[in-house]
Amino acid sequence: MAPLKQCIRMMDEGIARVSQVLVQLPAAEATLSRLMLIVSRRMEEDLELQLKPHRLNHSEFLTMMFLYSRPDGSSTPGELCEFAAQGATNMTRIANALVKRGLITRAACREDRRRVVIRITAAGRRLVLKMLPPLFPRVDAMFGDFSETDQRHLARLLRKLAANLDQLSEHTPS
Repeated sequence: MAPLKQCIRMMDEGIARVSQVLVQLPAAEATLSRLMLIVSRRMEEDLELQLKPHRLNHSEFLTMMFLYSRPDGSSTPGELCEFAAQGATNMTRIANALVKRGLITRAACREDRRRVVIRITAAGRRLVLKMLPPLFPRVDAMFGDFSETDQRHLARLLRKLAANLDQLSEHTPS
């Protein structure tokens, strides 16, 4: 895994070369887009390494965290697909793996037998409580040089970008 500093330097050089040929290239926006992708990919790789001892991948972790954070610890497959950005087939695979390990249950809804409800189990809750605290120091270190103001600005700007992406999605034919 190459150091991010090296990847970013190569990206900067590449964007500079391309913008000499394509002068209309939105270089600042391309740089920001690539920076976010490079950083998010490294953050995901790092998280995957932290999850490996718990035999979870990122999608399974997101599913567990979503269920854990719900007031009643439950959700529907459709909600989980949206939250974890997964298709129905992959969410079925994720749920099957977590059910097999006894971390979640899947059952018909009491009010509407056609609906499926997925619920975190006591074992799933215990795993989340065991797994999360060791992740905190790493997350703190990632943002160690960020002031509270920096963090608020970054959060605000990322939310603004998310809103722009939502708007683009609304205007893009499927």
